[in-house]
Amino acid sequence: MDPHTARSLGNRETWQLPAVEEILAQAHVVSLPLRTRFRGQTRREAMLFRGPAGWGEFAPFPEYAAGESAAWLRAGLEAGWQDLSAPLRRRIPINATMPAVSPGQVESVLARFGAVESIPAVKIKVAEPGQTLQDDVARFREVRRLAPQAGLRADANGGWSIAEAVPALERLAEISDGNFEYAEQPVAGVEPLAQLREALAAAGISSAGAPLRIAADEAVRKAEDPLRVARLGAADLIVVKVPPLGGVRRALQIVEQAGLDAVVSSALDTSVGLAAGLALAARLPSLPYACGLGTAALFEHDVVDAPLLPTAGELVLPGAVEPSAALLELHRVEADREQWWVQRLRDAHQVLAAELLGLRA
Repeated sequence: MDPHTARSLGNRETWQLPAVEEILAQAHVVSLPLRTRFRGQTRREAMLFRGPAGWGEFAPFPEYAAGESAAWLRAGLEAGWQDLSAPLRRRIPINATMPAVSPGQVESVLARFGAVESIPAVKIKVAEPGQTLQDDVARFREVRRLAPQAGLRADANGGWSIAEAVPALERLAEISDGNFEYAEQPVAGVEPLAQLREALAAAGISSAGAPLRIAADEAVRKAEDPLRVARLGAADLIVVKVPPLGGVRRALQIVEQAGLDAVVSSALDTSVGLAAGLALAARLPSLPYACGLGTAALFEHDVVDAPLLPTAGELVLPGAVEPSAALLELHRVEADREQWWVQRLRDAHQVLAAELLGLRA
């Protein structure tokens, strides 16, 4: 077998894994400033490359090793080298994303997502290291005041213990006054999520008369077995992100096998990466929740002349997303940093090639 030919994971077709040099021939590494610190970062680095089917993005976070980064590379190569089936919808509802900012900053952040009254939902970061529940409460109150029509979501990134999550979610649900949509990864791990669901039910904590819903994020995208959440009944819905799940096709397969509602979200992608997220959202059988694909609003600059920013609470599925040559050059990283990314790609490519060939690196 050609060393770069393999059976596509999660699909039955055969596809060519492009050689490293083919990928690097049209690759660019950029560093983009963020408007607000997000996930502990003030800049977002990404490698972008052009393939025969379009542009792809490879942007695993700096701490990710090659094994985890391989899925991100697979997603980028899918975007650049493979075509997808026809979409089921062209308009995607988009939620706003609220970093762990002070109440005084909430209004300006919401304004980046378009007319506040048109925002269907807001995902609010909570359990930020160095902050308290009172900080979260104040942020929730201000979002609720400014966008009373919006559904509210609390995203803790696994930052609470079960003992902390129960009273915290009870308080945030009260503030939401029936508009609390779900808690995203309130505690780390699959078993703790299942235990938290039981604890919330035992405490009678609800929103709009229904049990508080739990969404799994890290317990899906960082798990060796992303379906374990569904098998253990640890969550009501799952958050799916194209890069860490290895592409649109694999994400669709996971959603189908999980049998749970799904919310598509970004991994702090540039507009090139967001296009892949929109492609996934456009192909899900159902889309009961607004998607977290408006995060171009968190960037000071993007790689395209017209960033994918929501209008009237939605994004329209774009055609080909083409980075601007001028912006790629403007935000190009220094030579040593570029080489660091080149080596990351080589390492991830080696892991991906072994996976696709059914070998162990």
